[in-house]
Parts: sequence; structure tokens; C-alpha cells
Amino acid sequence: MAPGPSTLLGLALCLAQTARTQQGTLPKPTIWAEPGSVVPSGTPVTVWCQGTLEAQVFHLDKEGTSVPWDRQKPPGPGDKAQLAIPQMTEQHAGSYQCYYSTPTGWSEGSDRLELVVTGSYSKPSFLALPSPVVTSGRNVILQCLSLQGFNRFFLTKEGEDESSWTVDGERHPDGQIQALFPMGPVTPGHRWTFRCYGFYRHTPRVWSAPSNPLELLVSGLSGKPSLLTLQGPVVTSGQNLTLQCRSDVGYTRFALSKVGGQDLPQRPARRPQVGLAQADFPLGPVGTIHGGRYRCYGGHGLSSEWSAPSEPLELLVAGEEPAGRLRDRPSLSVRPGPSVAPGENVTLLCQSGNRTDTFLLSKEGAAHRPLRLRSQGQDGRYQAEFSLSPVTSAHGGTYRCYGSLSTDPYLLSQPSEPLALVVSGGSEDQPAPQWSQEQQSLSFFQCKRRDPCPRS
Repeated sequence: MAPGPSTLLGLALCLAQTARTQQGTLPKPTIWAEPGSVVPSGTPVTVWCQGTLEAQVFHLDKEGTSVPWDRQKPPGPGDKAQLAIPQMTEQHAGSYQCYYSTPTGWSEGSDRLELVVTGSYSKPSFLALPSPVVTSGRNVILQCLSLQGFNRFFLTKEGEDESSWTVDGERHPDGQIQALFPMGPVTPGHRWTFRCYGFYRHTPRVWSAPSNPLELLVSGLSGKPSLLTLQGPVVTSGQNLTLQCRSDVGYTRFALSKVGGQDLPQRPARRPQVGLAQADFPLGPVGTIHGGRYRCYGGHGLSSEWSAPSEPLELLVAGEEPAGRLRDRPSLSVRPGPSVAPGENVTLLCQSGNRTDTFLLSKEGAAHRPLRLRSQGQDGRYQAEFSLSPVTSAHGGTYRCYGSLSTDPYLLSQPSEPLALVVSGGSEDQPAPQWSQEQQSLSFFQCKRRDPCPRS
């Protein structure tokens, strides 16, 4: 009986493999992919195999297949052949190896090319813990997490010193699957830009879409800039807000960081006057997400090292209703009255009928942060007494008070009605107001449920 086509094909493959085994003197070919071996789904990629000028036939094998994936003869004199894939799919993902033949036999196989398709699943979240701002010489943990249930994660570091890591996933307390990548010590010698992917162990070359890029900001020791807002520390919800970072050091760019946030927007520096560099960071209409503590940094050119951080700027958003519980605006009254003489003892009383953990007192036009006091309950109402004693002409002005909850310390109630305090009969050269020691030392972060603020 004559052998069938499948028998002949198997015999031919066996003879080719035998020839490749017997011939080990030909140089090993080189295999690569353009534009790269990690390919978004639906995009083109070309696999190249390069041998010697004597090559007559090229074979491309894909792991898991019993026949060559592709067989080509060079169209003319040359030492390489290509396989063009017009649209990358999961079927194209795999491990490839190529060979070539000459009149003297077959070469050995090339190194393996791992061709990966991305975008088969939604992208994971990507965070730096505790922050993407890292002091030079310190360590940081990169966290890749997803609800997809991946059991493997891949991390790549972009740039000249490109590197990659693969780790197993583990369950996060919130039910997501995460991977932790310790990094460091972080130094300013290179840019620290990363992406991560998730995939399953049984399909190791079929990955999720890439995470958003995460760039670490390496904070150094050069002169810290200043961060300010022209609107003052209390901003009304819906109001447009711009933060301004400036320095007399010749920085060419600035970055803005929010404590607890992951975004690091950057802006080129401009020179509004000789010796001053600054950048504006528009935040747009203010909402609940904008309340918090901010810092900015200055940088030179393309250097990965940034300055020391600015002093923190606390941004308080008034008019929002965290969990719908700050519905009413507090009331503000004054004892003994709104018109007083210098030297008198004055108390501003802020009250609310709704649960309020902290009251804040601000003076219109004042640059300093609002005063804060822990509220006290009395007759079903919450209140705090702000003592201005003894008053001077510098205490005169318009005051408002706000309420806040310890669960949302940067979000404030609607302001009270304004209260005008008139201090008459004093010298115009009176010193600035002297707040009580308790009011001066009352830190914003003391006003939390587990660490109560001192009571007045």
C-alpha cells in the first residue's frame, strides 16, 4: 500500500529534524519581532528570522504545533525572512523558534521568541505604596491589583534600563487579586516608569491591557519651592481653583502631589519675572475629590531627581455634604457683642444642630489656616468657643465658621452667615492677633476620632 500524505509529511519532518540534529556547525539564527514581542490585540507585528547568506529555506515553528507554522524561501539573495501578522490575536500568541537550511544542511534552532498579545482583559489598577513620591535612597512597593482573578502579574520598567518581573497573585482583603513588587533603593540616576499586566497561568502569553503608566518622583535635597492658592485655604464647592508652585531656583518644570493620591501632574516652568520660576496647576471646578493636603516639587530638564517638597498646603472644600450628614450651615455669634474696645475679652461661638466633630473659624482675607476646635455637645447642640483675648484692632474683620466630620476632615459644611467684628478706639499699629496656645497648637490631623483634639 502506498503511504498517505500524512505519513509522507511526518517522514519529511522526521528527516528534517534528523538533518538539524546531524548538522550543528551552521550559525544559530536570530529571531525577533517588530515593533516588539508584546503586541496589543488587533495591531500588526512582523516576526523576523536571520541566518546566513547561504540560507535557502526558513522554517518558523510554534510551540504546540506538529507542523511548521511558516515556511519561506528568501525572494532573492539575503540572509533573513519574515512572517507578517496583519492583526495580532490570541491564536498568534505563543513561543516561536526558527531554523534555516543551506546546501550543507539545517541550522540549529534559534533562541525562543515569546510573542504576547495584550488587551484580552481589562487593565489592572496600579499604585505606589505609600506614595509615588519617594525620597532618594528609600524603598517603595508597587501594587498591581484586579478583580479579574489573575494568578500571575507582569511588571515592566520602561526606559534605557528596561527590566521586568513576574510574580504570583494573592488575594487582597477587599477581594481583589494583587501582586506586590518591592522596589529600591530608588535613586535619581534613572527614570522610574512602570506598567503592569495580569494574566492566567494556563495562558501565559495572553495578557490584560496594560495598566496606566506609573512614574515615581524621586525627591532630593535641592531648594524647596512654595505652593499657594490665590483663593485662600477654604474653597467653595464648584469654584474654579488653581494651585501655583513657584521658586527662585531656576527650575524648568514643576510637579504637584496630593497626599494619598497617585497622580503626579507636571507643568513646564514659566518666568513671570526675573529670578522667579512658576507653574500653574488648574484643578477646575472644585469637588469632594480635591480636598486634601498638597505639595509641589521642582525639577531641572530631563533629570529624574526633583527638589525637596514644598511646605504642605491644606485645601478645604466647603459646601459639600459627606454622606449627606452636613445638611445645615452652623450659626456664629459673638460675646459680648460685635463692637468692642481694644483689650476686651471676646468669644466667637459656633453652633450646629447636626452632629459635628470639629468647628473651623476663618477670617476673611487672612492668609493663615482656619482655627479648629473639637466640638462639645450641650442641650442637643454641638458647639465650639473661639477665644480672642485680649482683642486688638488687628482682630477686626469678617468671620465665618464651618463644621466638619472626622471621617472627612477636608470637607466642610456650608459657611455660617458672616459676622463682622469691629474693634474701635485702638491704635492702627496694633500687633497681629495672638491666638490662644490651644488654638495655635491644634493640628489638623489631631481632629480625628481616634486622636481627639483638645477641648476649649
